[in-house]
Amino acid sequence: MTTTITAGMSIDQEGEGPAIILLHGLGATSNSFQPLMPALRGRRVVRPDLPGAGRSPTPRGTLDVRTIVDAIIRACADLGIREADLAGHSFGSLVAQHLAQAKPELARTLTLFGPIIEPADAARERLRGRAQLARDEGMATVADQVAAGGLASGSDENNSAAVAFVRESHMRQDAEGFAKSCEALASASRADARALKMPVLIVTGEEDAVGPPSVAHQLADEVSHGKAVILPGCGHWTPIEKPADCRRLIAEFVGRP
Repeated sequence: MTTTITAGMSIDQEGEGPAIILLHGLGATSNSFQPLMPALRGRRVVRPDLPGAGRSPTPRGTLDVRTIVDAIIRACADLGIREADLAGHSFGSLVAQHLAQAKPELARTLTLFGPIIEPADAARERLRGRAQLARDEGMATVADQVAAGGLASGSDENNSAAVAFVRESHMRQDAEGFAKSCEALASASRADARALKMPVLIVTGEEDAVGPPSVAHQLADEVSHGKAVILPGCGHWTPIEKPADCRRLIAEFVGRP
């Protein structure tokens, strides 16, 4: 694996072959896709820490979806990537949709885990509140809230490793970078589903309150070639909670080189 710093992002790359770009969600990093790596052998896997997240620096000024999309497009140009499969989780799924709309020739396919179409008004207020909480109290309080509310019921006893991962992922975030990412999602609009002509796989958990099954089915119906898969006993952190299922689904969808 090599790490490249370009377009304001720390980007991990591994393997050779057709490119696949993995875009993480809010409070996550490129490591949230580590469980999928065995399914992506024979590919050039590109995993950025998005601006303000993980090892990537927090941008000056405000952060929004367009800024993130532009950074990914610049990074693809720098890395010589003209075409790739795109996969995103949560906020990364919304970024992936906007990226595919802005540069359709880049996206062979879209795989969306825990999909977001557009935050509802109540969700926008919660995100702004979470941004302020991060600034006022730091990431420990945020980490506890997300770990308690984002995973399937019973995870404390049945999937404690997932709880630990989600807490640690948030604890390692820069508070201001996380806050700006919250505000970017709070201000985000939906992508134009009609512009997404490529095959789209949408995967969510039956207990996902952020990207619930209703959203997955809606998005699958709105795009040209969409398929929704609902995973039982799963919350919002799909690749972490159900890694075997997610490996199988993405391998079948994008195909092995």
